[in-house]
Amino acid sequence: MAEESTSPLRKDEYHPDCPGCAYDRKKDLQSGMPYKEFLYVWMICLTAALPISSLFPFLYFMIRDLHVAKRTEDIGFYAGFVGASFMFGRCLTSTAWGIAADRIGRKPVVVFGIFSVVVFNTLFGLSVSYWMAIATRFLLGALNGLLGPIKAYAIEVCRPEHEALALSLVSTAWGIGLIIGPALGGYLALPAEKFPTVFSPDSFFGRFPYFLPCLCTSIFAAAVLISCIWMPETLHKHKVSETGNHSIEGLEAPLIDSNEKVEQNGSLESKKSLLRNWPLMSSIIIYCVFSFHDMAYTEVFSLWAESDKKYGGLSLSSENVGQVLAVTGVSLLVYQLFVYPRINKVLGPIKSSRIAAILCIPILFAYPYMTYLSEPALSILLNIASVIKNNLAVTIITGTFLLQNNAVPQDQRGAANGLSMTGMSFFKAVAPAGAGIVFSWAQKRQHAYFFPGDQMVFFLLNVVELLGLILLFKPFLAVPEQYNEY
Repeated sequence: MAEESTSPLRKDEYHPDCPGCAYDRKKDLQSGMPYKEFLYVWMICLTAALPISSLFPFLYFMIRDLHVAKRTEDIGFYAGFVGASFMFGRCLTSTAWGIAADRIGRKPVVVFGIFSVVVFNTLFGLSVSYWMAIATRFLLGALNGLLGPIKAYAIEVCRPEHEALALSLVSTAWGIGLIIGPALGGYLALPAEKFPTVFSPDSFFGRFPYFLPCLCTSIFAAAVLISCIWMPETLHKHKVSETGNHSIEGLEAPLIDSNEKVEQNGSLESKKSLLRNWPLMSSIIIYCVFSFHDMAYTEVFSLWAESDKKYGGLSLSSENVGQVLAVTGVSLLVYQLFVYPRINKVLGPIKSSRIAAILCIPILFAYPYMTYLSEPALSILLNIASVIKNNLAVTIITGTFLLQNNAVPQDQRGAANGLSMTGMSFFKAVAPAGAGIVFSWAQKRQHAYFFPGDQMVFFLLNVVELLGLILLFKPFLAVPEQYNEY
């Protein structure tokens, strides 16, 4: 029984000229960790994360310089749609890219996705109009089908005893992206203003002030693209027996068209059973609510920090915002690796999520009053608040993720995660546009009696946070059996 759990296929099931079988044979002969393949997973996930996280420090200034907003108060409105266009594109095409990865292989889809990052991220940096920025971000999201296939690939390249490490590489790479991306966007945008001795206003980078951070991301993506020439394929080019590849079928289940007649664990009947699984569906709904809140907060934070003080902002530069986000990213990495596992062990995912949601509310209420502070107190308190708020958000998201995976048997976890990701992508597509509209509206009511200006923005964020907190309690949240004591 132990031997079957460490071998995806039996020796007599290897097929000639099948890349999946060839790699399975290699796994059977190699007992250690596949360091080279893990490096591919890490680099590809980082390539997917950088274009998202590097945008926010300079988005406010980019919209300002594109002269699409007739008034300063309207910048947030237009910025929201740029932020949402990437997620909207990804939401529309992620299933199609998953089907393609199941048909033609992981490697072709990954290679094309990285190529789209190189092309459209570069074009976004060269945007000379608002609609060019919208179009390039939308195409970048629509043609970037990396996340689903690379999660399947991470499982397929290793033995079962290394699967947890393989999936943790995905979240770790995202954490690194939260550090590097904002730093690139904050420090390298507007180079002619920040480094006048190196870049003159009449130079190429002076005329395209937001191209340099995009170029750096595209150069890294191009290097990863070249390295993928040697990336092994793991998809089987023949019909895999039902007993031989449970883990792979579970991951691929959400990527298969439900109208197709396929015999595997992720069939249409399995998907229907997931929809009737209330412990799973309640945790997915909560996950989507908090994902919506976190994406809206990310959009609002950068817009608010960079807007003028007369509109309730902090008048910070893109460099200052990038520094705050980079510090927060470092704290997230440390927290995920060393702190959260101990908190989860003591409190469990439900109690820790409830406590984190409660603590987020006073922090969000405190943000508008930072406008009365001056340096250095402002920088210190802003960094502390950002670090605490984002680490609390990670606590909630990770807790709901644990609930999802423990609400289903192992052979349905792939389908459950796919269903969760579909909902999350939709909510994250709506959040930036909605946050931008609300932020623009709030800046026009600075002298209102009830929650003026920026206070209204953070009040509405707290309303969403409170909704998520309420959903974390019974009777809405149906708790998996192992968490009944919580």
